[in-house]
Parts: sequence; C-alpha cells; structure tokens
Amino acid sequence: MSSTLFSDDHWNGKLFTGIWTTGSSNSPVIEPATGAVLGQVAMADAQIIRKSAATARECQKAWAGKSYDQRAAILRRTAVAAEQHFEEIVNLLVKENGSVRAKAQFEVSLSIKCLQESSALPASSCGEVLPSAPGQLSLARRRPLGVVGVISPFNFPMYLAMRAVAPALALGNGVVLKPDPRTAVCGGYTIARLFELADLPSGLLHVLPGDGMVGAALIADPDIAMIQFTGSTQAGRKVAESAGRHLKKVSLELGGKNSLIVLDDADIETAVANAAWGSFLHQGQICMASGRILVQRNIYDRFVIELATLASSLKVGNPADSDVALGPLINEAQLNHVAHVVRTARETGAKVMAGGNADGLFYPATVLADVSPANDAFRSEIFGPVAVLTPFDTDDEAIALANDTEYGLSAGVITRDVGRALRIGDQLRTGLLHINDQTVNDDVINPFGGIGASGNGTSIGGPANWEEFTQWQWVTVKGEAPKYIL
Repeated sequence: MSSTLFSDDHWNGKLFTGIWTTGSSNSPVIEPATGAVLGQVAMADAQIIRKSAATARECQKAWAGKSYDQRAAILRRTAVAAEQHFEEIVNLLVKENGSVRAKAQFEVSLSIKCLQESSALPASSCGEVLPSAPGQLSLARRRPLGVVGVISPFNFPMYLAMRAVAPALALGNGVVLKPDPRTAVCGGYTIARLFELADLPSGLLHVLPGDGMVGAALIADPDIAMIQFTGSTQAGRKVAESAGRHLKKVSLELGGKNSLIVLDDADIETAVANAAWGSFLHQGQICMASGRILVQRNIYDRFVIELATLASSLKVGNPADSDVALGPLINEAQLNHVAHVVRTARETGAKVMAGGNADGLFYPATVLADVSPANDAFRSEIFGPVAVLTPFDTDDEAIALANDTEYGLSAGVITRDVGRALRIGDQLRTGLLHINDQTVNDDVINPFGGIGASGNGTSIGGPANWEEFTQWQWVTVKGEAPKYIL
C-alpha cells in the first residue's frame, strides 16, 4: 500500500471514473482560512454523467454476483487504508473544509466506522421466509437497486458521502458520487482513492464533481436507480421534484432548525457546555446544530450570561493552529447569510450578547438573546456559529416553541428528571431525540433522518441501510407448475 494517499497532482484536474482521467474544465480548490489555491477540481458535465452511469450499471452486475465475503473483504481493506492514511486525510479536511483538527479527526473516525459497519452488511440476513402452502416456498429477499447516485454536501464532506457510498457498495450496488466542488478532495477523491487502494473493481465507483446541472443529469439518467441527497431543504425540494418525474427512489437528508430545551432543574454549567457545542461546533455548519436554545425563564438570565462568557472565550482563526476552537466559514456567500440573519435579528429586538462581527471568513461565536418567535433568527437555518436563545415558562410552552417550525430533524432536552424529558420528547415532531444531550449526534449504527422540511421520512445508517439501498423481491418456488384453468 502506498505510503501517501495522493502523489503529486494525483487528483489535480482529474475526474475518477474507475481510473483518473483529465477533465475538460476546472474549478479552483480554495483553502478558506488563507485563500490559498490548493489545486484544481475537474468539473463533470452531462455527457460524462451519462457515460459513467452506464459503466457503473454494467460493472454492478458482476459486483452483485460476487460472494458476500468478497464484497465484505474490500470494505474491510478500505477501512484499513483509511486508518493508515488517517493524519493525511485529517490535514485535507483542515485545509479544504476549514475544520478544526478535533472535528476533522472525529469525521475521519466516523468514516472508518462506517466502512467497518458496512463490511458486515453483506453477511447479514437479506430476507424472510413467508407463510405458504405445504410443498412450496414463499420468500421475500432484498436485492441491490443497481446504481445509486449520491449528492453530498461540504460541511462533513467525507462522512456524509461515505455513509451512503459504503453501504450502497456493500449491498451490491454501483455508485456515482457528486461531491460538493468546494470540498471535492476530502469529500470525493479521498473516498475514490481509498477504494482504489482496496482493489474495488474499476468502473463500479465514479466521483464526478459538478454544479446543479450535473446533479440534474444524475437524477435524470436512466441507469441511476436511486438518489441519496444530503444538503439544503431548498435544493432538496428540487431533487425530490425531479426524482418524482423520473420515478426514482430518493432519500433526502436536509436542513434543520433544532431545539435544545433546557429545563429549570438542569445543571447550568453542563447545559451551557451542551448549548455551546451544539451551536458552535464546526462554525455551526451542521444540519443538526442547536439552532434554538429554549431555556426555562427562572434560570434564563444566568444561562445567557454564562453562555455569552463562554462564547467570548472561544478563539477563532486558522484551524491549522492547535488552540483554535472555530475555523472559517466555507465561503463569502455563507458569511453574508450569517451576517444578514444576525443584523436583522438585532434590528427586530434580539440582543447580541457576544460576537456578531466578522473578520474575513472568520465569524466569532455569537449569542443572540431574547429572540422572539416572530424573529427570522428563530425560524431560519443560520448554518453559522450563532446561538439563538428564547425563554419559556412551562413545559407545554417549550413543546409549542420547539414544534413551531417546518423542520423536524433533531432535538435535545437537558434535565435531571428523565421522566419529564421523555414526556416532553414524546410530543416533539423530530426524527432524532436526545435526552440529556445536545442535538448534534451520529453514531453510524443508528437510523438517521428527519421529517417535514428536514427530509422525506427516510433514514440512512444502521438497520435503515437495508431499506434504503435495496428493494424487495418476492420469490415463490413450487415443486411443479400448476395447471390453471380459465
């Protein structure tokens, strides 16, 4: 195995179609912390999508025909390759994605765990024996879909691609991955290279960065059986509309405006630590971020002061520096969105208790207090390091505030009374619920998905992977064919 994941110019200006091929047009890879150009990402087009989808479909037939242990062995070897190149991948995430080192290490670890767990899928039960008449068999078995199109985002670029790519391949599918061009190296080419080192059959996995038109071509292609999309709700609606027109199975993992409810019996120091983690981790660029901190009124004032104090102590800067807690936002467009939401919130009654002023792409941990439900900051997904605080009086009011949103991804409740938290949790419209934890959680083995504007009710991960990346086939077997009489 190579001592380095990438040699000089291994991916620069290239696409991965089972082999590394030179693209016809490029987009620069920008390090958000410094503005340095790290290289060029080759951009795919509709013609390349068509060719890759057809190639993956043809290669998938032989792949699905391999024994379960052959597929499992390749997934295991890919995990070993990722472990060997752990620090190199971490460094890529720090540079290309703006991740602080701890976040990057966590993301690579999750991706390795995803590969390890996916390697167990081929050997697990793939169907059921159904009741039938004596002398015949009735079976329901899970079969690969064919080729899965994966459209992945920039924020956790490696893991949010790997969590679809690995189980889809493990279950006998081919994959065409369109990573976000802003993070195509750590979110696409790294995955391609790891599977290449593990001797995945050529042509089964394709990595093709591109714009929205390329995504549209992927969805429309007749050789793509399913789309797994992770991204914004706005883009997800377009993906769902197109997938519906083409009668494609689609899994949507979209945005969130997630509530962390802090009850009055909570330990305030612990609750503040949870709120800071949920709001500021990776500059708040996480779909599960704690977008609303709902705090019971009799501890609210103290909570606001302590969270603002903690936020003001968090260092912002180049994530390559070891003492930095927050790196840069991904680009200027995201910075402008965050700044607009904070400015509008202040103008409509919210109090800025910490942060609120950018320095280039670096936006400090910001605390907005006294945010009313009428304020846009209460409703919009900010995708930036902004804690939005709102007081409540009763448990019923907390439930109503948490449910006052079109989203339904994640929720957390902090309290010493678990029974009380469960009663509240039972009434929250959310796909993920965490008692005595903040809202940002994923453990690979769990089904992950939201409802409403956070997704289409599908889940990915753990036991849900069989549902997502295969389809049922009913099989009956009789000793001899019956003689039907009309």
